[in-house]
Amino acid sequence: MSGPVRLLLVDDHPVVRDGLRGMCEASDDFHVVGEAADGVEAVRLVGSLDPDVVLMDLRMAGGSGVEAIAELGRRGARAHVLVLTTYDTDRDIMAALDAGATGYLLKDAPRDELFSAIRAAAAGESVLSPAVATRVVSRVRSSSDALSGREQEILALVAKGRSNREIAASLFVSEATVKTHLAHAYDKLGVKDRAAAVAVAYERGLLGRG
Repeated sequence: MSGPVRLLLVDDHPVVRDGLRGMCEASDDFHVVGEAADGVEAVRLVGSLDPDVVLMDLRMAGGSGVEAIAELGRRGARAHVLVLTTYDTDRDIMAALDAGATGYLLKDAPRDELFSAIRAAAAGESVLSPAVATRVVSRVRSSSDALSGREQEILALVAKGRSNREIAASLFVSEATVKTHLAHAYDKLGVKDRAAAVAVAYERGLLGRG
């Protein structure tokens, strides 16, 4: 992009915003166009200031960052949101990314890492701090591999072409129970139908080939 990256700083601590403003405006690559103390104000300012990147804290008294990110998505805002927070729990990370954040960085990130992340976010590139990336990969692996024994057993029968009724009869459970197990398996595998579930399960080594 031509010209400096236009930034909106969102944090409920004035000292943090002052520090970020001073750091960013010391570089010719960035121009801070505004500041917000909570998510509600952030959404309003994005509408009027049209920043390229929003540096967004997550937990703020006047409106959470996750809610603001989701609302910006609903409004079709052009700005990319780069989360900058002290919170690195799985719940916070996944909630922000699911809401539409372009990136997730921790506040202890070195200045050069922050600057690189802002530039990447401005270009629409997904960026995660190393610690966050590790947690995301771990979460994805654990969720996709967490099929219960019964779910794997039912998927194996699906792979053999058995219907829900046939599976229920062979396992001595109700057809509704089979459907419930399949629904849980679909969610864990990120799929919506039987064929995709079997394909992904094979791909991830969750079903034997025999």
